[in-house]
Amino acid sequence: MDWKNKFEQELALALAARARGNEGQARVCARRAAGAPVRAYLEQLGLSVRNPSAYDLLLDLLKLESLPARARIAAEALTLRVTPEFKLPEDLDLLDEARALADSLLPGA
Repeated sequence: MDWKNKFEQELALALAARARGNEGQARVCARRAAGAPVRAYLEQLGLSVRNPSAYDLLLDLLKLESLPARARIAAEALTLRVTPEFKLPEDLDLLDEARALADSLLPGA
């Protein structure tokens, strides 16, 4: 499966989870969705991608000095830890951040 299909599939799962009121599952799916373009981007740069974890891929992405600014913002948002009450800042939507990350890493793809 190419990255774009995986990305769209995970975003659809995130939206379905959100519609059911399961924001925690929506966050997990948004992070998995983000992992697809990150993997493709790192491979495009010729970097070895061994870990299947989307979260770890996001952390690896953040190590790149040449990372576009909007991609850095999105990756930082996607790696934020929830509070003990399982909350993120109210104005943060990880589905939007996953989309922004894909658009900034692989524009027009």
